Amino acid sequence: MTWQRPVPLIGDRTSAAERAAEVGAWAFPDPVRESFYALVGARRDIRRYRPDPVEPEILDRVLSAAHMAPSVGHSQPWRFIVVSEPGTRDRAARMSDEQRLRQARQMEPDAARRMLDLQLEGIREAPLGVVVACDRRAPAGGVLGRATFPDTDLWSCACAIENLWLAARVEGLGVGWVTLFDQQELANLVGVPDGVVTLGWLCLGWPDERPPAPGLERAGWSRRQPVSEVVMNERWSSATAPPSYLRSPDNTAIVGARDEADVLLTPPGSLGLLDRCIDRVAAAAHGQSAAVPTGQLLLVAGRHGVVAHGVSAFSPSVTDDVLAASAVGESAGAAAARAAGLDFCVIDAGTASGDLVHTDAMPAEQVRDLLARGRRCGESAGRAHGLLALGEVGIGNTTVAAALAAVLLNVAPAEVVGLGAGADTAMVRRKTEVLAAALTRVEGSHGSDPVAPEDLLACLGGPEFCVLAGAVLGAASVNAVIVLDGLATSVAALVAVEMEPAAAAYLIAGQRSRERAHDLVLDHLGLEPLLDLRLRAGEGVGAVLAASMVISGLRVRHGIGRTAP
Repeated sequence: MTWQRPVPLIGDRTSAAERAAEVGAWAFPDPVRESFYALVGARRDIRRYRPDPVEPEILDRVLSAAHMAPSVGHSQPWRFIVVSEPGTRDRAARMSDEQRLRQARQMEPDAARRMLDLQLEGIREAPLGVVVACDRRAPAGGVLGRATFPDTDLWSCACAIENLWLAARVEGLGVGWVTLFDQQELANLVGVPDGVVTLGWLCLGWPDERPPAPGLERAGWSRRQPVSEVVMNERWSSATAPPSYLRSPDNTAIVGARDEADVLLTPPGSLGLLDRCIDRVAAAAHGQSAAVPTGQLLLVAGRHGVVAHGVSAFSPSVTDDVLAASAVGESAGAAAARAAGLDFCVIDAGTASGDLVHTDAMPAEQVRDLLARGRRCGESAGRAHGLLALGEVGIGNTTVAAALAAVLLNVAPAEVVGLGAGADTAMVRRKTEVLAAALTRVEGSHGSDPVAPEDLLACLGGPEFCVLAGAVLGAASVNAVIVLDGLATSVAALVAVEMEPAAAAYLIAGQRSRERAHDLVLDHLGLEPLLDLRLRAGEGVGAVLAASMVISGLRVRHGIGRTAP
């Protein structure tokens, strides 16, 4: 049965079907579009002004247009100080003249003479000045988008200036942006408080010139570069990136998954984070016949020479005990897979004989063989099931995971060493010392240059990390989604992404473990974990629980009624 699509009373009332039917329907009519491009091309930096006043209603329209500019995190950090008092404009003009002369003295003589020839009297001539200020007092981490690019508040203010400039041009007003100021002096002139910075002085008024081309271009100062000189494809330079063989789901698949969700008889995103994971599975399986994938838990075991340094609270024999229990279906991972209806596969990846502190973990040939083995397993499981959950067992492998994470994320040992399985304070200190010594050895042999992922696995890795990284690459190559468990599987995925960045598009973080480095690794992968249960089980139990949720979520989505386009 087809249901009537719920149409929201607020927000976007269009459906995905409508948007897909005519992707260009949001465009303005041709006359408006032509006028806009004509306006952009006619914007000029005006230097000569008539003294006539600017009507308040026009000024309001221009400032309102500026206020409609995009801003990071919708922070709207711009402030507009409109100055009309002649005394203030005189003081500003003097300050600008001073900086103009100072800058001229820093130039080559010919360039200095041409600069001094330019007409820069707009501050005195224009009836209005607008000092644009940026209120930076909000902590960058508290504004969406500024934690990573702290200066985006300044960029937002630049967008507001551009809006103001275009609005003034369409009104017939002129704008000149003057930045020949000592910033603090200008701030003091208009009385802005600490934490607020000025972006210069905008002269605003009726222009006493009609320049057909930009002023500095007419003055022979510079030319406008052809757009072909400022547009580059893919990368800045002609340097080639390492070859990539994986491809993430294309945008047709990604948008298609979202379109499919849009016709459901439920608000978009009603399943929260789970919806995003379901979209990832749907995009990866785009065009394939299976509506809901099955799943497999791949449990990989490895042994580590680093345990000789006392970095684990358990005997290395536990690894073999878990392997034996897995063979008869009685390990925690095997039981979890069986309870969730997932297929189960266990691999003994072997031993890393090196102790990390004095010797490399494994020879390069062993790394290559294990990566290839993991690729084959990942491809096979991916084709058969469409979804692969990863688990591991290996006494001492939290130390190995921390070592790999420290190098890949460029962080100090203390930031990545955690408790592991039952460690105490003394053992954590010992792990930190072992890790620091291992990193010093690697730096001594490789220097400060980045270490290739395969070489890093040989230096500091372990056999299960190689197989798991290969499994990620193999599963992704056949468009299967990979559900990660704890720190070790996430670090293996991080290695895989270093080798093939597109692999990240196929990852789901099953859980957040108790290990200190796990959050850092997940953040770097751009993944938000589905579960936060403080699990200590390992063996892929968290990945199985999360995979079961994803499969159930897919079944829920397929069971919800559809609405008419």
